[in-house]
Amino acid sequence: MKPENPEKSRYPKPDFVELFTPKLITVLREGYGLAQLRADAIAGLTVAIVALPLSMAIAIASGATPAQGLYTAIIGGILVSLLGGSRFQIGGPAGAFIVLVAATVQAHGMDGLLLATIMAGVLLVLIGLFRLGTYIKFIPYPVTVGFTAGIAFIIFASQIKDLLGLDLGGPEPGPFLEKLPVIWAALPSMDLATVMLSGSTILVIVGLKYVRPHWPGMLIAVVGAALITAVFDLPVATIGSIYGGIPSSFPMPSLPDIDFAKAQAVLPNAIAFALLGAIESLLSAVVADGMTGRRHRSNCELVAQGVANVASGLFGGICVTGTIARTATNVRSKAHGPIAGIFHGVFLLLFILIAAPLAGFIPLACLAGLLATVAWNMIEKHAIVTLLRSSRGDAAVLLTTLLLTVFRDLLEAIVVGFALGSVLFIRRMSRMADIESATPFVAEDRADNQVVLMVSDPVSAGDPDIVVYRISGVFFFGATAAFGSVLDRIGDTRRALVVDFSSVPFLDSTAANTLASLVQKVRSRGGLIVFSGTKHDIRRDLFVHGMKPPAIHYEADVEQAVKWLGEKLGTLRD
Repeated sequence: MKPENPEKSRYPKPDFVELFTPKLITVLREGYGLAQLRADAIAGLTVAIVALPLSMAIAIASGATPAQGLYTAIIGGILVSLLGGSRFQIGGPAGAFIVLVAATVQAHGMDGLLLATIMAGVLLVLIGLFRLGTYIKFIPYPVTVGFTAGIAFIIFASQIKDLLGLDLGGPEPGPFLEKLPVIWAALPSMDLATVMLSGSTILVIVGLKYVRPHWPGMLIAVVGAALITAVFDLPVATIGSIYGGIPSSFPMPSLPDIDFAKAQAVLPNAIAFALLGAIESLLSAVVADGMTGRRHRSNCELVAQGVANVASGLFGGICVTGTIARTATNVRSKAHGPIAGIFHGVFLLLFILIAAPLAGFIPLACLAGLLATVAWNMIEKHAIVTLLRSSRGDAAVLLTTLLLTVFRDLLEAIVVGFALGSVLFIRRMSRMADIESATPFVAEDRADNQVVLMVSDPVSAGDPDIVVYRISGVFFFGATAAFGSVLDRIGDTRRALVVDFSSVPFLDSTAANTLASLVQKVRSRGGLIVFSGTKHDIRRDLFVHGMKPPAIHYEADVEQAVKWLGEKLGTLRD
């Protein structure tokens, strides 16, 4: 007999209004006073300082104007925070879109880009309303690591011209293999002043990160480079000399030229924008959840992202998505809720209205240096090494996705990477027999007033601080959403946690990454965690992902794990 899912039996399914109520409303209902407003204002200003140069740099690298990058950050910052399903998400232009946006501009012009952005927004709204956002979490971890690294590689390659001040003698080719010989041929035209500016920018950003990590390194580097360029009248390309500066006003909304043939032509681009936007936004929201212990509503978030993209296209902006680095900065700045993201957008708007002429002195070499550091930070070096050591299958998925992203196409890389991950899972499953799991593959979005109650194992009933969670079945990328959401909630409320693996035949790298996040969360709260019943292969995979003693204590079974925790808790209480 198929076991009953306890979550479905105990809690009614949330209605439409509960699932799509913005987190802003939730925060205001909890009570919002002057202290929270002050915290959000400070966090919003901090994020705006980071977003100001970054938004212009991403737009320029994408083939748009720096003003369009700021418009995107303003609209994304305000609407995503106003309507989204995450407390801390910061919307705006993202480096991951540079390749797709640049290719769209090259193929269809700026009108084609704006139309594709609006169409992608409509697709994102539909994905959210049909509650398909949870299925985005099915993408295996090696695929996300691979395409992120590939995008970073392409971003860096796109900045070599401005980093070195090269004269290509014509337009820069888009594809990587076509770009290399053109750049190589132009190396004799390298400009010393440009190289010194870009190199100094990188050194300042990297140096301040280690020496003064709380200082706004990107803004300091950009302001310093602009001052040096203006004072010494350096003969280098600037925003003013190339783009004529930034307008001191915000544009009125207008529709791009629309006809059926053009809409049909840009539809593949719009689908790519929507898919990448959904992945990037939900990854960013998951990062914020991991840092704060909160839980976002994925479908509500995608609807907000869709509305923001439609609005961005109408105001002449480019693609909006959740931005991981700015969202993490928002959390670290102790934001209380979505109003911080709204403040971030308002501060950027004030810059356009008050100080836009100053941006004309910013050298493009400085923005190229900024993007070079962003590209380096996008590459998850530790994750790549871990996956390469984890298994040949995970390494193959990672490398295939990375190489296809660099040399072929991002959408193709994601599809092929997902297919390879699925084949790898089927191969592993073919070796298993008689495996059953009562846990659903996809975690449903929940209303804020719904709490998942997990009943601890009877052996832990003697100590209310200890909870035992038994994972039953194959723990793979398709099941991590369900397992992860429950484990996160347990990690929030209990001092000591036992995770029992005795009924788990195998786990993959996505599951191991989910467990590593849980361990980090429990330890950051001063809690204790024990893994019990791990088979040799599972323990080897956990060790590869950094879950070794003394960070994790291992026991042979649940009884011994509970006994060990009881002794440790007793010592701490004494």
